[in-house]
Amino acid sequence: MTARIVNFNPGPAALPLQVLEQVRDEFLNFRGSGMSIAEISHRSALFEQVLNDAIERVVRLLKLPGDFKVLFLQGGASTQFVMIPMNLIPEGSSADYINTGTWATKAIKEVEILGKPHKVIASSKDRDFRYIPKDFQVTPGAAYLHFTSNNTIKGTQWATFPKAGDVPLVSDMSSDILSRPFDPKPFGLIYAGAQKNLGPAGVTIVIIREDMLAREPANLPTMFRYTTHAEKNSLYNTPPCIAIYMVQLVLKWVEETIGGLEAMEKINREKAGLLYGYMDSTDFYKGTADVDSRSMMNVTFRLPTEDLEKKFVAEAQKEKLGGLKGHRSVGGCRASLYNSISKEAVESLIAFMKDFAAKNG
Repeated sequence: MTARIVNFNPGPAALPLQVLEQVRDEFLNFRGSGMSIAEISHRSALFEQVLNDAIERVVRLLKLPGDFKVLFLQGGASTQFVMIPMNLIPEGSSADYINTGTWATKAIKEVEILGKPHKVIASSKDRDFRYIPKDFQVTPGAAYLHFTSNNTIKGTQWATFPKAGDVPLVSDMSSDILSRPFDPKPFGLIYAGAQKNLGPAGVTIVIIREDMLAREPANLPTMFRYTTHAEKNSLYNTPPCIAIYMVQLVLKWVEETIGGLEAMEKINREKAGLLYGYMDSTDFYKGTADVDSRSMMNVTFRLPTEDLEKKFVAEAQKEKLGGLKGHRSVGGCRASLYNSISKEAVESLIAFMKDFAAKNG
């Protein structure tokens, strides 16, 4: 069997080994059913136990108040770029957006395609999205304020979330959900594709406050209504059962093995601190994000030349350090330090970086 690499991929990303091992052990005979999880009915008591346990763990981990619904949907975060303005901008209202990179730009594009009233109240495009904007005014009475909590491509992250008063926050947390605790009460909706910090690709978690459900217009297609999925406990149609099952196991790992989000944040800050600390000690590796906007999840950096970057990625792969190539739109290098990446994995990367710099500096 080929040895596993240290997986720094940005998504689909690393999963906890104990989760993968449990999936392997249960795959042919799921909990004594004589069937695989890929074969059991989504209407069965067995699968409903998985689904409901996942929902309960999200509620506990995020300390959600009782007026939030947890949904498991398909279509990725990109479909939420459309569903959010369709459902949550009432007639005569407008929404605010903050643009901090590729995914926020895509969300804004979709609200434009729909022709829904909106305003981009801040952007970091002027400096190639290297920072998180600090100076902006939220429009009084806006339907919501949309922002992307972590930016995988540019390596920036909101250290603290924007203050919007009575305007509900709506956030794409695809790449840093479950990485740290936060107060959910100001949020009207949180969404996240699973394939970075939650599980495999194929399912998207949507956490929506009940008062937001009341905004739904009458003319939406059934599958694009949040109420459709909230009223049927995400079982209106056949859900991605395997992906939900694996998310449930990851949630269990965060809650029971790691010890919750406070413990998870401590680990994540230590990992990122080690890598940024080494990079700051050398001129060979240069971070691309402003120091006060740096992401704990995605560390983006450049080497002195593009040829050295290609060599770095290739030689790292030979040392079983994978997924270090930067996004195709920006180049460079990137190490994604999602929850499943251990401190020891980061130390292995730093040791390789030191050796590579010594040989090529």
